[in-house]
Amino acid sequence: MAHPSQTEDTTMPEHNPILITGAAGHIGGVSRTMVDMLLEQGHPVRAFVRRDDERADSLRQAGAEIFVGDLLNIADVTAALKGCRRIYFSMSLSPYYTDAVSLMAAAARAQGDLEVFVNMSEFEQSFMTFEKMTAPEDERRSWLGGLVADWSPQQRAHWVAERVLEWSGLPTVNVRAAMFVENPLMTWLALEPLSDGELRLPFGHHRLAPIAGYDVAEACAKILADPTPHISKSYELNGPDLKDMHGFAEDFGAVLGRQVTYVPEEVETWNENYVDTALAGLPHTAEHLKTLTRLIGGGGYRGVTDQLETLLGRRPKTVRWALENHPRIRKLASA
Repeated sequence: MAHPSQTEDTTMPEHNPILITGAAGHIGGVSRTMVDMLLEQGHPVRAFVRRDDERADSLRQAGAEIFVGDLLNIADVTAALKGCRRIYFSMSLSPYYTDAVSLMAAAARAQGDLEVFVNMSEFEQSFMTFEKMTAPEDERRSWLGGLVADWSPQQRAHWVAERVLEWSGLPTVNVRAAMFVENPLMTWLALEPLSDGELRLPFGHHRLAPIAGYDVAEACAKILADPTPHISKSYELNGPDLKDMHGFAEDFGAVLGRQVTYVPEEVETWNENYVDTALAGLPHTAEHLKTLTRLIGGGGYRGVTDQLETLLGRRPKTVRWALENHPRIRKLASA
């Protein structure tokens, strides 16, 4: 198969393909769902993947053009971008996240004529202001709920990435999504206790409005399909229902078909028992998740907006819907 940068112009689609990174994520993931949505709407899609494996072949069968490359290689990034004027950028948790965003921005500036750079960011960015980040430590700790005074390296990387895109002058849209229902904290790290009818989480009495990945995909697809109204905006997206952990336990119980009880745990004990044990070989990911549990467990993960419903033009999907459509939860339900 010819490398995309080596194909002749006659093989290119009639209009410019949309470049989607992170496209080889699991079925139901944001990038993968977006590819399907955009293709169904008739938009040509170029999927940037790390390896040409069965996941890439699934994308190819769906109708996407496949580009195999490394987001940390500027030659690959430049070749992948050739002929594209709309970009969706997402990358899994990585110590080199800011490098990848910066390389994509540099390639986009060098090519010119970009219509939109949709940047998948994090909800924390809505309150990670320069003033808050440079306040005295005791003020930061109090403001963030008392359990943490500083951000994880991944959260810091997203902050720097937004600044890079701001300085680049590119037509950027930041999508700052709240914690996904599909986040490991809510799904696979919680699976063993759930099998015993317990939702064990270190979030005390605090309320959250997590978001379904499907809704984030649809919102981003809408922006990519018609970017002009969204340029230079940053969206803070939550799910539709703000509820405490007892409410989430009810959702899990309804999906699993059994009684589920919320059992609150102390944050550092939970981090040690669940995050450190499961992610010993991934220290960057572990540190991010542990910082997130401290932030939520202290009540620092604040705020809820109606921006998602406005973008979608419909009520967002519920936590229960997202759990019903999550492969790990479905498997547990049938066990």
